[in-house]
Amino acid sequence: MTVLVTGAAGFIGSYVCKALQVRGEKVIGLDNFNDYYDPQLKRDRVKAVCPDVEIYEIDLTDRGKIKTLFETHKPTRVIHLAAQAGVRYSITNPNVYADSNLTGFTNMLEACRHNSVKHLVYASSSSVYGGNAKPPFSEDQSVNQPLSFYAATKAANELMAFTYSHLYQLPCTGLRFFTVYGAWGRPDMAPVLFSRAVLAGRSIDVFNYGKMRRDFTHVNDIVAGVLGALDAPSQEKAPHRVFNLGNHTPVELEQFIAVIEQAAGHKAEKNYKELQAGDMVETMAGTSRAKAAFGFEPGITIEQGLPEVVAWCRAYFGDKA
Repeated sequence: MTVLVTGAAGFIGSYVCKALQVRGEKVIGLDNFNDYYDPQLKRDRVKAVCPDVEIYEIDLTDRGKIKTLFETHKPTRVIHLAAQAGVRYSITNPNVYADSNLTGFTNMLEACRHNSVKHLVYASSSSVYGGNAKPPFSEDQSVNQPLSFYAATKAANELMAFTYSHLYQLPCTGLRFFTVYGAWGRPDMAPVLFSRAVLAGRSIDVFNYGKMRRDFTHVNDIVAGVLGALDAPSQEKAPHRVFNLGNHTPVELEQFIAVIEQAAGHKAEKNYKELQAGDMVETMAGTSRAKAAFGFEPGITIEQGLPEVVAWCRAYFGDKA
């Protein structure tokens, strides 16, 4: 039985591919290697993390190629991590998000429906909680006030998946990821951005004057949650569930920067700025539902996980940090 991982060249996707292979699964990948950030980083990541996985270069909007991929390889389970990411980018480039996260997700739902897929696990986001959630965020809280178009597309994905579960009994599980970090992480996210800047002696922009708290979650903990969810499809009449995957430990932004400074051996030069449009001041995952369903229990602190990010940035980017 084959597992298809979309976004296989992405940060989380590459680690998920590796973990599936380690436990003996047959894995194929899909990725469009787009230029939202350097495609060469994605190719280097694949070589380093999951070099033995066959990854097909296909765009989510290409229904014909997706149809052929499913008919050829007949995946029985799908982990859908491909999406246009980025909160701030979505404010100025909404059409890209509509194509990938709405049209692309529809194509994936249709492919799963017509090819007897036994379980679709898909990436949602903590950003769906928007402006009306109180930490710790619970899956029972409302998600009808997204603060960015990216968040709106992720909330829409959850509704779309529920509809397919209701209409066609397609088992679907949505995972709301909370600020994932680790080696080979996305270069547009704070862990890598800040690490590179501190190493190179560049200043960093610290928004909301540092008064922000994030539930930073190591990629290894996230991968454990993804595989746990994959193995535990809903048995309900409309087999759809949503889970938070986070560290359940929000960290002050200043503390986060201090750990990077210590690992880099340099002090950060900080530019304090106002809160940016689309940003949330605090995130914190309530994870009791995921723990009860499949034993999710994250355990990696930023003091353990961030130094490896700094070390990877130093090794990979070198003088170009």
